[in-house]
Amino acid sequence: MRELEQEALAAIREAQDLEALKTLKARYLGKKGLLTQEMKALASLPLEERKAKGQALNALKEAIERALEEREKALVEEALQRALERERQDVSLPGVEVFTGGLHPITLMERELVEIFRSLGYQAVEGPEVESEFFNFDALNIPEHHPARDMWDTFWLEGEEHSLPGPLGEEVRGRLLLRTHTSPMQVRYMVAHTPPFRIVVPGRVFRFEQTDATHEAVFHQLEGLVVGEGITMAHLKGAIYELAQALYGPESRVRFQPVYFPFVEPGAQFAIWWPEGGKWLELGGAGMVHPKVFQAVDAYRRALGLPPAYQGVTGFAFGLGIERLAMLRYGIPDIRYFFGGRLRFLEQFRGVL
Repeated sequence: MRELEQEALAAIREAQDLEALKTLKARYLGKKGLLTQEMKALASLPLEERKAKGQALNALKEAIERALEEREKALVEEALQRALERERQDVSLPGVEVFTGGLHPITLMERELVEIFRSLGYQAVEGPEVESEFFNFDALNIPEHHPARDMWDTFWLEGEEHSLPGPLGEEVRGRLLLRTHTSPMQVRYMVAHTPPFRIVVPGRVFRFEQTDATHEAVFHQLEGLVVGEGITMAHLKGAIYELAQALYGPESRVRFQPVYFPFVEPGAQFAIWWPEGGKWLELGGAGMVHPKVFQAVDAYRRALGLPPAYQGVTGFAFGLGIERLAMLRYGIPDIRYFFGGRLRFLEQFRGVL
C-alpha cells in the first residue's frame, strides 16, 4: 500500500500537462484503476482485515484526489502565466500607427478653395449632378443650334422625356444629362433668390473624354457667381487676385486674356502666377454674366408667377478645375491617381487638414 501511494503521488507531481494528469487519474481511480481493483478485492478478505484495509484505501484515495486537484490547479496557473508572458505588451514602447482613413486630396483642395471664398463673404451651395438640358445649356445662352454646344461631349440619359425638380421644387421635363459644368447652378440659384449675393458652387462634372494623365471623364469644378448693382470686371479681377494671394502668397499675380464663352460677355481666361514653379497657371474661365442669361432667369421666374429680379443689375462668374490645383499642391503627376482607389496613394494624405 505504501509503495502504491509513493508511486501515485510521485507520478502526479511530475505530470507535465493536464492530459498527463487525466491519464494518471484513470490509472489509479478509473473503473479499471489500481485503487479501484484493490477496493473490489476487499470482499474476499476476513471482516477485521477488510475493515483495516478499507480505511487505508479510503485514506489513499483521498490523498490521490487531493494531489490530483493541487497539481491541476498548479498546471492551470502555469499555463495562464505562459499565456500572459506570450501576450504581454510593453506599454512603454511607441504605439503602432494604424491608418484609419483620411480626406481625399480633391476634398482637401475643394475645402481650401471654399474657405478662401467664404472669408470673402461668399456662400457655398451645391446642385444636382443629373441636370436638365434647359439649365445646362439653354438658359446659359447655348441653344441646340448654337455652335458653342459642340464644345462639350455630353453623357445623355436615355429617352427624350424625363422630369426632375426645378429651383423651387417645380417639375422640369425634358432631356436629362450628367452636367458638363457647374454653371447650371447659376440659373438655379438666381431663379430662387434675388440679388445681391455672392456664391461658390463646388461639385463633380462629367464630359465624354478620352482619359490620359491630364484628362478624365469625371472631374471637379468650383463655380463662382456674384450679382448686384454696379458689379464690374474690376470686382472679378479683385476676386481672382485674392484667390491667387491666398493660394500662392504675396508674390503671386493674375493675368486675364480675352476668350469666348456663350454665357459671359466679355469673357476671359484667367491665369495665376505660381512663384514656386516660376510659371503661369491657366486655371479657368470668367467674365461678366451675359444679359441673355439674366433674361432667361427672369422669363423662368415669370413663368412661376414671380416678379423679374435681374433688370438693372450686373454680375460676374468664374469657374476653375480643382484637380489641377490639387495636382500642383501635392505633386501628383497623373489625374487618374485620384480615382484609382489605391490605398498606398491615399495614405499619403492622412493627417492633412
